[in-house]
Amino acid sequence: MSLLDVAGLQLAYGQSQVLFGLDLAVAEGEVATLLGRNGMGKSSTLRAVCGLSPAPAGILGGAIRFAGADIAGWTPDRIARAGIALVPEGRQIFPNLSVRENLVAFAANRRKVAEPWTLERVFTLFPRLAERQQNMGNQLSGGEQQMLAIGRALLTNPRLLILDEATEGLAPLVREEIWQCLARLREAGQTTLVVDKYVERLIQLADRHTIIERGRVVWRGTSNELDADHGIWHRYLGV
Repeated sequence: MSLLDVAGLQLAYGQSQVLFGLDLAVAEGEVATLLGRNGMGKSSTLRAVCGLSPAPAGILGGAIRFAGADIAGWTPDRIARAGIALVPEGRQIFPNLSVRENLVAFAANRRKVAEPWTLERVFTLFPRLAERQQNMGNQLSGGEQQMLAIGRALLTNPRLLILDEATEGLAPLVREEIWQCLARLREAGQTTLVVDKYVERLIQLADRHTIIERGRVVWRGTSNELDADHGIWHRYLGV
């Protein structure tokens, strides 16, 4: 059984339908991706999973199951407590809180994980945050803010970590730091769902990929299968 299982998801914003029977599954311990050009429904899917779809239209049909529970219609805070953590596009850190305050604001080990993420462990993963832990959020570079957003999500000790465009707009060296971080999380067994545009890096990182076009799944497969058919890249990803 998948940890996350999205089946036949239909989603609308007002009168405009954006997802049409979308299926997506993420197994415990794997890294999966959701790929597609801009505006094809990737962020809408993530928002639906995290309970952030707008009312009253929102989810029109389908199911979203997490750890066996039907979470469609749950509030975002209930979904977060169940073990899903989103690193949103744009980071959305608290600019008027320090790095340390941002990190501990939602820290929890509700599932009693034997080796939980702690402040010290996040500082080991991102030494730059340790150096700047007294700085305000608005005093950080874009790359440091992204590290902070990931560290904040990890401190909730999620069963599923979701990253929406985590490397977007970052300098190449900082982007490489984020990729190395994600590789270490994979080695640690963190279940992760990633939306990003760097297909070459995602092939190295992820187990399985789902590509969507205009709110529908058009391809799914393994990294080996995606690497072997660059025609898929050009057809659906504009690479």
